Amino acid sequence: MCGILGVMANTPVNQLLYDGLMVLQHRGQDAAGIATSKDDAFFMHKSSGMVRDVFRTRNMRALPGSMGIAHCRYPTAGSPSDSAESQPFYVNSPFGLVLAHNGNLTNTRQLQEEMFRQDLRHINTNSDSEVLLNVLAHELQESAKGFRRLDPETIFAAVAGVYRRCKGAYAVVVLIAGYGLLAFRDPFGIRPLVIGVNETPQGPEYLVASESVALDTLGFKVWRDVAPGEAVFVDMTHTLHYRQCAETSVLSPCIFEYVYLARPDSVIDGVSVYEARLSMGEHLADKVARNLPIKDIDVVIPIPDSSRPAAMQLAQRLNIPYREGFVKNRYIGRTFIMPGQAIRKKSVRQKLNTVSREFEGKRVLLVDDSIVRGTTSREIVEMARAAGALKVYFASAAPPVRYPNVYGIDMPTRGELIATGRSEAEITREIGADVLIYQDLEALKASIHENNPRLAVFDCSCFDGCYVTGDITETYLNDVESAREDKRAREDKFASIDDDGDSRQLDLNLKTAA
Repeated sequence: MCGILGVMANTPVNQLLYDGLMVLQHRGQDAAGIATSKDDAFFMHKSSGMVRDVFRTRNMRALPGSMGIAHCRYPTAGSPSDSAESQPFYVNSPFGLVLAHNGNLTNTRQLQEEMFRQDLRHINTNSDSEVLLNVLAHELQESAKGFRRLDPETIFAAVAGVYRRCKGAYAVVVLIAGYGLLAFRDPFGIRPLVIGVNETPQGPEYLVASESVALDTLGFKVWRDVAPGEAVFVDMTHTLHYRQCAETSVLSPCIFEYVYLARPDSVIDGVSVYEARLSMGEHLADKVARNLPIKDIDVVIPIPDSSRPAAMQLAQRLNIPYREGFVKNRYIGRTFIMPGQAIRKKSVRQKLNTVSREFEGKRVLLVDDSIVRGTTSREIVEMARAAGALKVYFASAAPPVRYPNVYGIDMPTRGELIATGRSEAEITREIGADVLIYQDLEALKASIHENNPRLAVFDCSCFDGCYVTGDITETYLNDVESAREDKRAREDKFASIDDDGDSRQLDLNLKTAA
């Protein structure tokens, strides 16, 4: 996953984009970038690292203009911590384009071949986002043949061409020099994208973002989610145009957004993430009650942070005391995102510390949002026992994660997933718990459906192995896992080397012809 923003405003947008990235920092901690446009020129700064570390005052001053896009990166393809693969990406032909992308293309290799042999375009990195940018550039060139300038119809025709060629998940924001801001979402709506408006005396301003929380905090009113297969274009007069560009579309959002990825104060496709997590707790409570004597549980303790709503609701439904037993160090990154198994294991103890009195002499039910590798779960169970817990029961608000995610979440290979090839009893032994209870998949779907009855189809591929785009084969998964194994070996190697903290940064002042 990544965080993306696109804004068309009446005043300079550099601070607005920076603030928006800070709000979306949870979606990517590997790299960040901002691109703005003024007088048909692009200005860009991007680098590896957290948002607060990438941008200094001098960088912000070098980002003029009243329209721009921004990106915070969580690597799912390419090489992590490489500034060359930080976003946004830029091309100058046939029109000046700067693009930021959240998601993952599943036919990148095919598109790279087409770029080289048919479209005569050169790809500089291993990033699928750069491939997507060049596909869009080529389709704009084709749709604009015979015309000196672009108009909304031509732009929407180009996006339709992108939909015909690009498979997988993609939520995209694009600056087109001299023309405006473009945003579009894949035909399945796998990754989220929402648009908001701010009415000012100078006229309307528009903001497109990965999550509604960015609109809320920046003073924009949510208008609606961008529909799957839809393109939205805001021209230089701040006129909004939108068009359904995909031949077919069906809203199938990634269910893991609601479980873990999104902030609880976001609303995605009409569903409050917080309310969905409360519902997950209710359904999980019912299953706990069916599988474990309630009188044997003294206290419910969440594993911070995203499991709190589910744990609170579970405790309330079962009439069991709820307590905070872990204190989180907020200056340590999310272990799900951290590269390298050695770094992940070390970070768990650094990130969490126990409140011993909440465990001592008690039978505790720990509630987490999900169990992926099992590394964190195993460490936490050990910490609970070390703090004096008599019994450690473990409940997951999500079903067993048995399959890799190929749509923009850097989900581990099947060999790394603790649930792949293991029964629940075996997983229980692996993490060291006395009892392990997983949410049922149908209950998880119901938790979200209850909050928006119109939302009935989800991408649940990491739980059930059913990939909604219909193009994922065993060969594809094997290739992805082979590439990931190579990448992981490099990460573990470099994790053992001292890093002096130096990172390459890239500032661009690019003149473009409208």
